[in-house]
Amino acid sequence: MDFKASYAGLAEAELLEPGVTGNWSARDIIAHVTWWEEEALTHLPLILEGGRPPRYSVKYGGIDAFNAQMTEQKKSLSLSEVLQQQGDTHRRLIEYIQRAPAEQFTRETRFRRRLRLDIYGHYPKHAQAIRKWRAQRAGE
Repeated sequence: MDFKASYAGLAEAELLEPGVTGNWSARDIIAHVTWWEEEALTHLPLILEGGRPPRYSVKYGGIDAFNAQMTEQKKSLSLSEVLQQQGDTHRRLIEYIQRAPAEQFTRETRFRRRLRLDIYGHYPKHAQAIRKWRAQRAGE
């Protein structure tokens, strides 16, 4: 996965160094991507059943407020805990997607839109930020 490749080979101290995106470290970004995978795992089954996930603007005051809340919630996790959660959550997501009905992928569906927003449209943005940060550090 390109996202994992973006931080592969970084030492623990580098993964914890703030400033990759705002004050976030690579570790924070990994936690962020993981909680969006968790959100997908929570809401994709609801979407398949014809339900609608709660709106972040109503439930949390917006996506930025949700991200801030989750950042606070995950900040006490060690790097190894974040990496363990990332691996476990990603495996569960892949297993879930492999079992999903094929018709959800053959056209634009609410299911596929949620996958794009939370998952495969999300990874490149954060992988690019980490690669850019690494390039800037290498040029110092």
